[in-house]
Amino acid sequence: MKKILVPTDFSKIAQTAVSVAADIAKRSGATLTLLHVIEEASSGGGSFSVAGQVNLEGDMEDRLFMLKMIERAKKLMEKMANDPKLEGIKVKRELRIGSPFHGMTTIITEHKVDLVVMGTSGQTALEEMVIGSNTEKVVRHAACPVLTVHGRPGTKNFKDIVYATSMNKDEEVFSRFVKKAQEMYDSTVHLVRINTPSNFQRDVVVRKAMEDFAIKLQLQKFTINIFNDLSEEEGIVYFADSIDADMIAMATHGRTGFAHVLAGSIAEDVVSHSKRPVLTFVTKRKKK
Repeated sequence: MKKILVPTDFSKIAQTAVSVAADIAKRSGATLTLLHVIEEASSGGGSFSVAGQVNLEGDMEDRLFMLKMIERAKKLMEKMANDPKLEGIKVKRELRIGSPFHGMTTIITEHKVDLVVMGTSGQTALEEMVIGSNTEKVVRHAACPVLTVHGRPGTKNFKDIVYATSMNKDEEVFSRFVKKAQEMYDSTVHLVRINTPSNFQRDVVVRKAMEDFAIKLQLQKFTINIFNDLSEEEGIVYFADSIDADMIAMATHGRTGFAHVLAGSIAEDVVSHSKRPVLTFVTKRKKK
């Protein structure tokens, strides 16, 4: 892992995301890029970088307001980059104007980002309005794994990772990423399959498939788990609660598979309702 992106709106949840990302960067030697996007109603879905002085269109009052926003953002970004918890980490700063989602996805592509760490929606309507919708979009569309944090995690030492997997070949890239996380934190990976009334598999069949998957992935420490619930998203969250996991990992895709489907909407529900950090990745369907 070489490049980590942390989108920030300077809120408490964003500060928590920076703290989690800093720990990962120290362990992996990755460069940390802090990104702030000043939202502009007339952006039309795009975004552009702010470097030095910027020419802004519109009337004088709007231009003065935007210039004040830019100066404020620059000062907050500088303060964040100089935080003692980022000492020893190579930190880059990106300030953009336009659509937050477009700004994030553009940076992911331009910088070839390996991991995004960002806050998810909070308890209040204001938190939901500011960061909730953009987080869901990134989880659904990002071309790299996304680690979302909700509040301050109990630990940044991810010793117990719940991996909800369909054991599909499309997950190969993500499964290797989970293995790297396991090696980085010397974690135990708890493979879990959620049995629901509408999507049931016999224990003996699922256990054998999960054992083969773990051996193929060369996991050093793992457990095999089958958990019964009314829905996949609730089962994943409740199972993680039951073992007091430090992180949930899940790939999202729309294919029917041997074990179960982890559709994008399920991942978004887990991200929204879990109090634990959630690592997600959108798999790409392989052409036959």
